[in-house]
This record gives sequence, C-alpha cells and structure tokens, in this order.
Amino acid sequence: MNNNTGWDLGFATEAEWMPWGEGNNATARIVAVADGYHQVLIKAQVGYTGTPHEHEHAEFSYILDGVVKHNGTTLSVGDGYGAAAGSTHDSFEAITDATYLTIFKL
Repeated sequence: MNNNTGWDLGFATEAEWMPWGEGNNATARIVAVADGYHQVLIKAQVGYTGTPHEHEHAEFSYILDGVVKHNGTTLSVGDGYGAAAGSTHDSFEAITDATYLTIFKL
C-alpha cells in the first residue's frame, strides 16, 4: 500500500510470483488490491485450463501475449473480455504460452 490513503500502487519488481490455479503450469503476481478487487498478472503455459466457476462479481481480462480460448472463443494479443456478475466461466485454456491481466473481486 502506498502512503497516499486509498491507493495501492503495484511495482513489478516487488510483487512475487505464486502458483495459480490447479496444477503447476501457471503463475500469478498480485499487482494491486482495492475495495476487494484484485489486479493480477498471470503467466500460463500452453495447456493451462481454468476451473469452471460462476462469477459472484464482474471480472475483466486483457490478453498481453499469446492465445487463449475462453468459453469456446479464441482470444489473442489485444483482446479481452468482461464477465458480468452471475455469468458462468465454462472453459478457459491457454492455447499457447500466454500472459494476461485479470481484474476481479473476491
């Protein structure tokens, strides 16, 4: 947390990589947190799959590198998605090694 009240400024050199999801083929670093929302940078190796789930809150993702398949739709660099609260994430897979930024609330 930065000294400015209400701000959490993330610095890539300070955030640690940690395992992400099931298995050991994805890592993540939490960049910033505010009001229960998390901004997370994820590096997924080809073949990584996310666990199906329903979103209690909105979620946003932006593809920085690579190709992923989200609910049957292929997304690549510069593509993104917004998932409304109550929507279902049926499938997510890294088609190539991929890096993406996700914002979600826990």
